[in-house]
Amino acid sequence: MRAESSALFRTVAAGVLLAAALLVAGRMLPTWLAFLVSMAAAQGLVSLGIVLLMRSGVVSFGQGLVFAAGGYTAAIAFGRLGITDALLLALTGGAVAALVAAPFAWLIARYRGIFFAMLSLALSMVLYGLLLKSQTLGGSDGFNMGRPTLFGVRPGDDWSTYTSYAVTVTLSSIVAIAMRVYFDSTRGLVALAARDNEIRVEYLGSSVQALIATNYVIAAFIGGMGGALTVMALGHVEPDFSFWTRSGDFVFVAILAGHHSVIAAFVASTALEVVRSFSSAYFPNSWQLALGVFLLAVIRFLPRGIGSLWETRRRSGGQA
Repeated sequence: MRAESSALFRTVAAGVLLAAALLVAGRMLPTWLAFLVSMAAAQGLVSLGIVLLMRSGVVSFGQGLVFAAGGYTAAIAFGRLGITDALLLALTGGAVAALVAAPFAWLIARYRGIFFAMLSLALSMVLYGLLLKSQTLGGSDGFNMGRPTLFGVRPGDDWSTYTSYAVTVTLSSIVAIAMRVYFDSTRGLVALAARDNEIRVEYLGSSVQALIATNYVIAAFIGGMGGALTVMALGHVEPDFSFWTRSGDFVFVAILAGHHSVIAAFVASTALEVVRSFSSAYFPNSWQLALGVFLLAVIRFLPRGIGSLWETRRRSGGQA
């Protein structure tokens, strides 16, 4: 018990210190880099949900569903309901995304492999079709969102980017700490056991279907938060948020990260944003090729993902 408490304290302390360092560093970053990190952290949350499902032995190709649900919720709440606080918008986006995913959780948890992936993708594409045809929600063009407030204060032009950065980093850090604790909990370890031998876990009395359904809803919540934070940073939402290529980006990041580490999801998301930004600037007609080469290099030299770089150190007493 004392060892578990010590490990929990180290996890929380490391997360808080890292978040504080990022918040301080944010004031020294150029605007474009602060925006890039904000986008990487927000979308890293969505990929973290896929990492959670990967630990259970399934992969979702439809996280665009909850990403768009969270983004549209934040934009609608801001423009039509008068909710302007960034923290409240992010939490509302996550809650609505979880509610959207919940009715399908028990059904989709019955499937494995390609069937799980394709069913999740189908759900995302259904939402894409609805958003595309809905003139009330802006149709194919989507609609814009104004600048949110924070604790009742609307930041000025000089502080708007940093405020978005700070909110995103803070919420991402809280979620990352919570997910690390969940991964190390009994339920989190049962998920790993189910990934290796589902039948044995069932014989021991745990319901793998219930476990995957729960993880699917948790992934939806943090994915919805990521969508809301992305829309607040961009100031715009559109149906492409739920398109299959967007879901593919999230799977791309999850593969890069691997299922061992929480931080790796954000590192991989940042790497993707950096590679995409610079390759599109220097190779505008072949930037997808640069992304493909990058992914192949990671798979070749780090087959278990970026998180495997510090997995051994963590097992020896560190945190990841």
